[in-house]
Amino acid sequence: MSEPAPERTMAVGPRSTATPSGDVPGQVRTFLYRDGLRERETDTVQEAHREVAADPGLMVWVEMKAPNSTQLTELARTFGLPALALEDTIVAHQRPKAETYGDVLYLVLRPAEYDEVYERIGIGEVHLFASENVAVTIGHTEHIDLENVRQRVESEPRILRQGTLAVVHGVLDAVVDAYAPAVSALQQDIDELETQVFDGDPQATGRVYRLTREVILLQRAVDPLGPVLQELMASPEHSGPDRPDRPRTHGPDPDRVLLHHHMRDVADHVTAAREHVDGFRQLLEDIMSVNNSLIDQDRNEAMKKISSWGGILVVPALIASFYGMNNAPEDAVHWVFSWPVTLVIMVLSAVALYGVFRRYDWL
Repeated sequence: MSEPAPERTMAVGPRSTATPSGDVPGQVRTFLYRDGLRERETDTVQEAHREVAADPGLMVWVEMKAPNSTQLTELARTFGLPALALEDTIVAHQRPKAETYGDVLYLVLRPAEYDEVYERIGIGEVHLFASENVAVTIGHTEHIDLENVRQRVESEPRILRQGTLAVVHGVLDAVVDAYAPAVSALQQDIDELETQVFDGDPQATGRVYRLTREVILLQRAVDPLGPVLQELMASPEHSGPDRPDRPRTHGPDPDRVLLHHHMRDVADHVTAAREHVDGFRQLLEDIMSVNNSLIDQDRNEAMKKISSWGGILVVPALIASFYGMNNAPEDAVHWVFSWPVTLVIMVLSAVALYGVFRRYDWL
């Protein structure tokens, strides 16, 4: 049987989100910024494009929520976004990655949310385009509020003055911060699972498999972010004449260094999340191994008890079967004490075997 298409494979998991296949348009908002401060909101992306083309000192931030393919195609045509990246955005279900197309940086991020009631990881998807003065954030998820992200970025004009890479940092920071509650909740459930296993709960085995599946889903979202952050942190400036394949930063050098420090902080959080998730995977494997050992131990104890009782009953059964034969010796059968002696021997043999098995902890 052939493997499913890669973009469908990435969609595996509870409550994964996808780009709408219908013609229902999503929400689109467009904002203009100058020197880290918001000037105004425009009515259409075409209007924002005309403003930026006429005034290079402006930066535009297009915020889209669950757009349809028509809106995405119009956006790409207006701002000249790369066709291959647009195709990935329409199909969705991509692994986290960072790609450059000329002076356009394209990011795919996968925010996560953990449902503690059903013990499920919900995986969303955020796409981001960043060029010199155009930033586009596209949300295919309910697990992160891009409007709140924008408001938080706007509250730090010194960072936003750096241009579109400040938007990249803001979205990355929000996505990575959302992993912390999921990691914490998983840790709590795994701790409960350990207690459940050692208490001999028969439901523990199924829970181990369920939590392992959720950890794998979270791992697929977190692990690829390491190379993404390494690429973005190649130099304190993130871009420059020697790196024409990246969006340029603006503002004075101290602000560039500050942005770099913020990126390093995000990278540290990613590293911590990756270490926790990788540790969860190994811990669950160890728990499964211990659980299987305990199950085997219980089965061995049961088999020892069954074998012991079988051994206790076999001697009386042999004696009874001997006396039940049709060709039994005449004298032994008619002796007045034959049956009492036989019963005493049967009882004594059973008691003796019971004592032996008790002594060796088989019963």
